[in-house]
Amino acid sequence: MAQAQTSRPVHSVSIRGLAQSYGAVQVLKQLDLDIPDGEFLVLLGPSGCGKSTLLNCIAGLLEPTHGQVFIKGKNVTWEEPKDRGIGMVFQSYALYPQMTVERNLSFGLRVAGMAKEEIDKRVKRASEILQIGPLLDRKPMQLSGGQRQRVAIGRALVRDVDVFLFDEPLSNLDAKLRAELRVEIKRLHQRLGNTMIYVTHDQIEAMTLADRIAVMKGGSIQQLDSPMTIYNKPKNRYVAGFIGSPGMNFLKSEIEGAGAKAILKFGSGKISLKDYAPVAPLMPKQVAFGVRPEHIRINAGAEAGLSDSFDAVVDIVEPMGSDSLVWLNVANQTMSARVESSEQYKPGEKVKIRFRVGLASLFDEATGDRL
Repeated sequence: MAQAQTSRPVHSVSIRGLAQSYGAVQVLKQLDLDIPDGEFLVLLGPSGCGKSTLLNCIAGLLEPTHGQVFIKGKNVTWEEPKDRGIGMVFQSYALYPQMTVERNLSFGLRVAGMAKEEIDKRVKRASEILQIGPLLDRKPMQLSGGQRQRVAIGRALVRDVDVFLFDEPLSNLDAKLRAELRVEIKRLHQRLGNTMIYVTHDQIEAMTLADRIAVMKGGSIQQLDSPMTIYNKPKNRYVAGFIGSPGMNFLKSEIEGAGAKAILKFGSGKISLKDYAPVAPLMPKQVAFGVRPEHIRINAGAEAGLSDSFDAVVDIVEPMGSDSLVWLNVANQTMSARVESSEQYKPGEKVKIRFRVGLASLFDEATGDRL
């Protein structure tokens, strides 16, 4: 009896060989990406890395130079945006200033000829979810920035689509509003369970919102993984330096010996690498020793998981409230350590530091790849 064939799972969104060029300038480089149903994916990277271009290709606002876009298994590469089953929220609120909130929410549905009862039902549902019911009779100029962005999200929500696209929706808001709306967007995703693709250059938004983060650089995806995997085990030095506030410390070092006997040397000090889990066999070479500020201990005694101590001099102390950042000079290199706010240090003070080697990263100095 012939075996039944296993069907390939249909992803919510699939990208195949997507490329976008403007003359000789290549903005996206042969991207392949699968986004499972219900996932919250964040496209993260600096300005010009291609993240908004990728989102616009998925939305149908740009026609890719090469490649295809699939939504729910259907090839939508040449479909109009309105026929793709997506809702989009832009950086600018893009509300009609002469219309009330209710009319802004219902405008697209009315143009599409939807029955009034269904429109009312959808507007009511969206306004309840986003807590904008009391604002329905107001016009955009009577709303705060946060309220306007809620209305913009609501306008996408009433479409009742499978995929929501967000293009830096919080970047025009102040820090407090960004934090509040970030929580609302996360709550919205948990409640609806729809697929969401979110573009940002803000790593805090990425870390707090995403199921997976795609870190982009120069039109390609450098690493695609869960937030904590990207934070703790960055694939290369670029990802390691981009994620984290402040970023990961990098100390120019070299590996002596190989395999289980490998040690790390920088300045006059040496670090045993027995607690480090490499992704490839260690061998003598120039490397960057990457360590997060919270994985550095100042004036700590010897304990399991910590390296031997090294001399350092305090440069600057930045109180952050619940903790402090202490900037140090170590072997003529600068690095930062995150400490409890109760720990007090002064510029010029000589201290001893230890590293949590098992939580550190090693990067090949030549290629930037994780070792």
